Amino acid sequence: MKDYKKYYVIPAPPEDVYLALTFEPTIMLWTGDAASMKAEVGSEFSLWDGSIVGKNLEFEENKKIVQQWYFGEDETLNPSIVTIKLHPLKEAQTSVELRHTNIPNEEYDDIVTGWDESYFGELYDFYDE
Repeated sequence: MKDYKKYYVIPAPPEDVYLALTFEPTIMLWTGDAASMKAEVGSEFSLWDGSIVGKNLEFEENKKIVQQWYFGEDETLNPSIVTIKLHPLKEAQTSVELRHTNIPNEEYDDIVTGWDESYFGELYDFYDE
């Protein structure tokens, strides 16, 4: 199991970034894929037409999202936890602090590429247009 931590800058205020990560219609706009998401603790979610699935653990509006991502059969033994913190920057930008723990070794490279290119790369492009 591996951990990953990185900061991203998104050209939008934290309120907009939070909505883009938690509001189902907005998620589908910037990903271009089917999504199922409710900003409710204990609800399960699905992103990128089922490529990412898990459970929502914590929400702090416009500031923090904590999720458990599912990998394989026994996700309760070593849960893979994603924590996203949003920090306001000047000029309507957001510093996104990402921490993803307990990533299965065989999934690590794909997950890191996904964070950089698909997840926060596409979100950056969505707001940069």
